[in-house]
Amino acid sequence: MKEENKKKSGHRKRIRLIFVISLILYTVFVLLDAFVIPSGVISVEEMMGLGSGNGRPGISRPDYKPVVTKNSYRDGNIFIELKSGRWLDTTYYIADVKIVDPSLLKAGLAGDSFGRNVEEVTSDIAERNHAVFAVNGDYYGFRASGYVLRNGLLYRSESNTSYPYGEDLVIWKDGSFEIIEEGAFTAEELQEEGAQQIFSFGPALVNHGEVKVVEDEEVERAQITNPRTAIGMIEPLHYIMVVSDGRTEESEGLSLFDLGNLMQDLGCDVAYNLDGGGSSTFWFRGEVLNKPTTFGDVIQERLISDIVYIGY
Repeated sequence: MKEENKKKSGHRKRIRLIFVISLILYTVFVLLDAFVIPSGVISVEEMMGLGSGNGRPGISRPDYKPVVTKNSYRDGNIFIELKSGRWLDTTYYIADVKIVDPSLLKAGLAGDSFGRNVEEVTSDIAERNHAVFAVNGDYYGFRASGYVLRNGLLYRSESNTSYPYGEDLVIWKDGSFEIIEEGAFTAEELQEEGAQQIFSFGPALVNHGEVKVVEDEEVERAQITNPRTAIGMIEPLHYIMVVSDGRTEESEGLSLFDLGNLMQDLGCDVAYNLDGGGSSTFWFRGEVLNKPTTFGDVIQERLISDIVYIGY
């Protein structure tokens, strides 16, 4: 009887061990699938080959050398002036951008592909696309829904109406900005009407010249003060892009309310919050000018899905 009980006990232990190992392997697979293994990948070339989108022809780069300084760029089609400052114990960086054609405001994808867990740092995406200036985008790959339209090509049409992600920024073919609610339009409708970019992060910071966020408002999973990235329009073809540092002893970071007020002070009629935190990156002609960090102890770029850039 004792021997039989020992066998039964050993059998139960083996079953429990197999169950625990199976659970661990399943958990590892789920985590890898969610955060590491690329899936649903489609390249920009494939999308263009499918004829998806109403993309506009680009403008040619001038055949003369641009005038470049440490804080500016001018080539006849693009004018960029960079500034930095200190406010609320935080360093921030401003790009005042003027372009002659809306096609010069573009978006770039990690690996030149759309897909889950397809990631690169901002500087690598910018270099490959021959950008003049770039900031990080909305990190669409962090979410499974929310419209993704880039350079006139529609990659994802599943809507996300949960705050703040249902409040999108649409950049139209004439270079104008508009804040829309995803539930009010399909992505296909926006594309047909001439949308060139749809960013789904949010929230809107400024709309019609008025600050739209309030004190203590925040996106999910974030603290009140953070590194930030924002894009704004003073008028079509005149844009402001801002990145703030944060989460370090040198820079505390900005709240959404602070960021909204800064964008309003800079003259933006429309301004929108892009992905922040460790993603926030301010890149100009081969150099990262801010101090991107996730936790404050290591200054380095985060792997992300996409960027917004100025270039040909």
